[in-house]
Amino acid sequence: MREMDDLPIGRRVAYWRGRRKMSQQVFADRLGKSKSWVDKVERGVRRLDKFSVLHEIADILQVDVQLLLGKDPERRTDTLTCIDQVEVEEIRAALERYDSMSAYFDAAPYPPPLNDLRKAVNHAWLTYQYGRYGMLTRALPKLLRDAQAADAGYGGDQAREAAHLLGQVYQIASSVLRKLGECDLAWLAADRSMAVAQRADDPLLAGIATTRVCNALVAMGRARPALELNVNIANRLAPGGRNDVTPARLSVYGMLLLQGAMAAARIGDSATVDDLIGGAQEAATLLGGDHNHYWTSFGPTNLQLHRAAAAVELGDGARAVETHHRISEAAFNALLPERRAHHLLDIARAFAQLGDVANAGEMLLRGDRLAPSEIRCRPIAHEVMADVLRRTRGAPPVPIAELAEHMGVGV
Repeated sequence: MREMDDLPIGRRVAYWRGRRKMSQQVFADRLGKSKSWVDKVERGVRRLDKFSVLHEIADILQVDVQLLLGKDPERRTDTLTCIDQVEVEEIRAALERYDSMSAYFDAAPYPPPLNDLRKAVNHAWLTYQYGRYGMLTRALPKLLRDAQAADAGYGGDQAREAAHLLGQVYQIASSVLRKLGECDLAWLAADRSMAVAQRADDPLLAGIATTRVCNALVAMGRARPALELNVNIANRLAPGGRNDVTPARLSVYGMLLLQGAMAAARIGDSATVDDLIGGAQEAATLLGGDHNHYWTSFGPTNLQLHRAAAAVELGDGARAVETHHRISEAAFNALLPERRAHHLLDIARAFAQLGDVANAGEMLLRGDRLAPSEIRCRPIAHEVMADVLRRTRGAPPVPIAELAEHMGVGV
């Protein structure tokens, strides 16, 4: 982030406009200015000296106005649950490091002890699965740098474990960045995780890394290649034949099928959704319960959560709600908070599809009590809340209005 501090303000506007994938014309239209005006500002020909215009630009680009001025933004009151642009850029800087290539020419000095790194990676996974995204995003830059240094610095028998740990860190980064709407970084981290998994010589790690890549692709509107990739790798890792039938393999295989089903749902292919969920059902039955092998949370209950989520993607809110009511309350409550809050967000979407904004709002409130980051920080949750507010007759209930305020969604 430091290298941006010395840029002229117009160049910083151009940078963030590019990050938001917004053309000069679209940006000008939203600002109520001409394209020529925007071009002159970005080239430094025209000065930006009105704070009212600066704040309007910051709102459109969804950044803190301090970033446009080349200063560190004030930390938001909700940074305990959300990410800010400083953290995004620190994670980006960590992902842009190429320690392994540098080590090819000059070995990295003093890599962190693998035992310490292993504990840090396990803690990061649990932080993610408990839905504490703000805490995780603040820890990620250092964790990425440490894992990269270990991967670059260790040789012999330790090299494989170091690569395995780095692959996991990339997956954690990809998962949380995708939830927070940073899809390009999520794809970069996921892609890196696949490459590192191959060096770790762990087909199952490569398999679960594939699901992260495909999730990022779906988030970027590339559902069809995501579907093909999930199914292709699932077929290669399928239990039986030359492959063993271990709980870990069943879990990774099942998650590949479930993520394939989600991609199929995104393109409206209900037959493929049913086929892939059916295959995952067989794996879940063989597994015999809900487990967390390779941090998948795979099992019969998580399968039902995906069945409901796929129905929402297909626009069948009634089927999603019906599936929700069939889930064992005890089994659901045994899942980790991220999984439960994610599901409640899906069911909020389902109720919204049915026009039942009261129950949609209630699901958002329940999810917020479980894992606030899952509701307050995800763009899709903001869309649901905006829909609830828009369709509520009269003033919304006080708890909904308060949650909307915390989320930054206008009542």
